Amino acid sequence: MTTTPASPSQPPTLAVIGAGSVGATIAYAALVRGTARRVVLHDINAAKVEAEVLDLNHGLAFTPMGQVEGSDDVEVCRGARVVVVTAGAKQQPGQSRMELAESTLRLTKSIMPALVEVAPDATYVMVTNPVDVVTTAALKVTGLPPNQLFGSGTVLDSSRLRHAIATRLGVAVTSVHASVVGEHGDTEFPLWSSASVGGVPLLEWDAQHGGLGEDVRAAIADDVMRSAYRIIAGKGATNYAIGLAVCRIVEAILRDEHAVLPVSTWLTDYHGISDVCLSVPTIVDSKGAGERLLVPMNAAELAQLHHSAESIQATARRFGF
Repeated sequence: MTTTPASPSQPPTLAVIGAGSVGATIAYAALVRGTARRVVLHDINAAKVEAEVLDLNHGLAFTPMGQVEGSDDVEVCRGARVVVVTAGAKQQPGQSRMELAESTLRLTKSIMPALVEVAPDATYVMVTNPVDVVTTAALKVTGLPPNQLFGSGTVLDSSRLRHAIATRLGVAVTSVHASVVGEHGDTEFPLWSSASVGGVPLLEWDAQHGGLGEDVRAAIADDVMRSAYRIIAGKGATNYAIGLAVCRIVEAILRDEHAVLPVSTWLTDYHGISDVCLSVPTIVDSKGAGERLLVPMNAAELAQLHHSAESIQATARRFGF
């Protein structure tokens, strides 16, 4: 498929790498939400990317003004403002994100240099799992600064947590403020000590109204962590919620929002943790990942965060990162 590279007169381009279920859904969500006026899809499967682009174009009459292009040639991404990377091995039912690492890291090493060549000034958002290890590898392969390349992290997990709390308490999800931090995977955990509902600290809410005792909180945390496994077992992939979560990150970049989101970034002496990518509340704006907020944590949460960091580091070292 032939395409026209971005020119200075074109609106900022969102490039999505990988036209599978996640990549195509991100492109769709971006068009429906008006995240970006120009979206390009890249995939090594020319027939697949051509079909996805055609299908998306046929819906443009029902979305905000948009433009969609795609190609199996990485040149389509030239000059992109934000590049979202979803290409990687597909997670199978029962398979952990970390078990995906070997095949996915090979692809990361091969594709990232070509992307940086055509879009050297883009902000890169890694979505491919295991996202923390993939982000670590991509930073080392490209040499990009940590603000310019980071992972989608636990933005989706935090949304799952907020939904679970809201459902349990019978309040709007927008009234719940709570974050999942650490690995986007089996060692992630909620920051219960700093969560709140309508401005009321969550633990105080439980003391006043009940409904969120320790056993309930543990069940919610386990449910949030295992959500992806249940979805993959039922329909083969997660796509809708991650598509929306990634668009939220992209919007924070393109609109210079200074939004606080739990993305996966390279940490240096964060509560004593260094040299690893994992998710903590981070300011995201037009420059990418900015200040990592030093959220107060109790002793148990600090121990969980260090355990999560060690798990990610062990996998990264196993593959030479």
